[in-house]
Amino acid sequence: MLGEIIENVRKNKPLVHNITNYVTVNDVANVLLACGGSPIMSDEPEDVEDITSICGGLNINIGTLNQSSIKAMYIAGKRANELKHIVLLDPVGAGASALRTNTALGLMEKISFTTIRGNISEIKTLASGSGTTKGVDADVADEVTEESLDSAVRFVKELSDKTGSVIAITGAIDLVADKEKCYVIRNGRGEMGRITGTGCQLSGMLTAFQVANPDRLLEAAAAAVCTMGLAGEIGFKYMMDTDGNSTYRNRIIDAIYNMDGETLNKGAKFEIR
Repeated sequence: MLGEIIENVRKNKPLVHNITNYVTVNDVANVLLACGGSPIMSDEPEDVEDITSICGGLNINIGTLNQSSIKAMYIAGKRANELKHIVLLDPVGAGASALRTNTALGLMEKISFTTIRGNISEIKTLASGSGTTKGVDADVADEVTEESLDSAVRFVKELSDKTGSVIAITGAIDLVADKEKCYVIRNGRGEMGRITGTGCQLSGMLTAFQVANPDRLLEAAAAAVCTMGLAGEIGFKYMMDTDGNSTYRNRIIDAIYNMDGETLNKGAKFEIR
């Protein structure tokens, strides 16, 4: 059951190195603490090799790139691979600019990623080497729907086989797959899209879930995606008429803080294809 995954996170308190974007860095740290992990943030090239060496996982997010942070990503990724750590790529905005697209593709050439997590437009960009996104949101033409679900499941399994990574596509319907199995997840609320950084938060949390469950990488990724979506559902129940997206962000983090295995098992909405 997926509930065992989050219980292992709380028991093992995985330490995660995050090279993430400065728009969401504080929320990523708080979500990691809320789920039972421990965050370290560092993107200084002279610092990252030492920092990633003491962690169990590395979360690379390309949301706010600069030449220094790009250099740090390669250094940290190389070291994490040498140590056989969990490494995640969040290709924020891949397809929106040449820098983002080329950086994501370059990282994939040089670094072995345990998991790649993004929206459908970002993931399709990585698969094809080019694409379009609306900011950091999925292009409407790429939306995973019930009508396109079968082809999307085939696509994500094939990409996992090609890359050797667990692939997590998040949106109205979430897909988490390796080359043989795909979790189709229907947790979450549309209002979560009005909060900056829920995807970034998920990437940090997903890394922690896999570090704490190294023998169940696919299930750990699915559990993290279900946890975030379910937290969005639980948090929304407590919203008042005068509350807005700032309050909702905090309620989601609180819901993750209070999440246990039993709650996750009861609330997770998924099927396996």
